[in-house]
Amino acid sequence: MTNQKFIIKPAGEQHHSYAETITKEMELSAQARGTGIAKRSPEYIKTKMSEGKAVIALTPEGKWTGFCYIEAWGHGKFVANSGLIVSPEFRKCGLAREIKREVFKLSRQKYPESKIFGLTTGAAVMKINSELGYYPVSYSDLTTDDEFWKGCKSCVNYEILMSKNRQNCLCTAMLYEPKPEKKSVQTKLREDFQKNIQLFINLMKVKKDVFLKFRKKRELENSDQEKK
Repeated sequence: MTNQKFIIKPAGEQHHSYAETITKEMELSAQARGTGIAKRSPEYIKTKMSEGKAVIALTPEGKWTGFCYIEAWGHGKFVANSGLIVSPEFRKCGLAREIKREVFKLSRQKYPESKIFGLTTGAAVMKINSELGYYPVSYSDLTTDDEFWKGCKSCVNYEILMSKNRQNCLCTAMLYEPKPEKKSVQTKLREDFQKNIQLFINLMKVKKDVFLKFRKKRELENSDQEKK
């Protein structure tokens, strides 16, 4: 995909030089939000590029502007579009939406039969996902692949996730089904979510506040125990 400002396309080995910049920006963005993110190394990002399982956005001059990659779980039954990041210089201009559309398209090409899911704390990402046909689901509707959940260990909210037996956390789980098992039910869920997305986002903000208070309480308790 190309417009006047950006070139958005599948990443390859020729883009390895951007890997360190991408991972640093992912970490800085998570810190700024005060939430968490599963950390990825530059080597991991390079692997995704080499496998053709990533999308990169550049200016016509070759300056990095955004990135997202694909992960497959449960022997390809589930696919996740992960690590969406946009350079601070190019935020709030619709680039994240364009990247999400391109990585979604790439996911459908590579894994046409797979369910595509995501975990996010961002209202903007929720809105973009809803436009693509995602709808909120419980964590039990996601992959049970332990390797996926191990990726959450580097997240600051991992303790919350485990205290809830991997059934809830700050992130909202969203799912796209290419062939819904109960088509009429899933279609209605998607439509209801799209109509009431702002209400849902407001509820997620309340959920976030509750879980953050829980995390702070646990941190204080742990701190008190260490002092003793």
